[in-house]
Amino acid sequence: MGVGIREVGPRLGPGAGAGRAPVADLEALLRGVAGGDQAAFEAVCAHAAATVFGVVRSVLRDPFQAEEVSQEVLLEVWRTAPRFQPGRGSAMAWVTTIAHRRAVDRVRSEHRSAERQQRAARHEIAYDEVAEVVEARLDRERVRRCLGSLTELQRESVTLAYYGGYTFREIAGLLGVAEGTVKTRMRDGLIRLRDCLGAGR
Repeated sequence: MGVGIREVGPRLGPGAGAGRAPVADLEALLRGVAGGDQAAFEAVCAHAAATVFGVVRSVLRDPFQAEEVSQEVLLEVWRTAPRFQPGRGSAMAWVTTIAHRRAVDRVRSEHRSAERQQRAARHEIAYDEVAEVVEARLDRERVRRCLGSLTELQRESVTLAYYGGYTFREIAGLLGVAEGTVKTRMRDGLIRLRDCLGAGR
């Protein structure tokens, strides 16, 4: 998903999730995420971030791109958690499948971009390449529109949490509101964002 925000989850990297107790039931957490449970989503991120990054890094050479794609994977897990079907495999297998697909998509996108640049230099831009560019721009515009549908407090809370890695308490202090208000607004904002992005597909 070509999301304009630098997507969801704690800071990622080789040490992501280190020092945290393992989650006993990732499937139960995903059910919580499907119901809009922010705490369950944070737990999924903490449990799966290192594995997701490892899968993505094995495909992408650039560690910065690997971190970016890993963030996209976690946001996709948030958006698509209701689609998880335990009977088709484990929760971690479902998450790592998303991670691998995202990484491969990024590699293909990079290759297409390089090919487009070469063809553009020879003034040979084909119709399908133009269509891809238009589609990408429309996707970014949809994300901006969906973010714009949030209230100011929802948007600021989500941005501070996932751009800056702030805790609920820190966000409450920065915005001058109660911590419970931040939790409620962020949960509502993430649900609205997921629904808006899903409706546009």
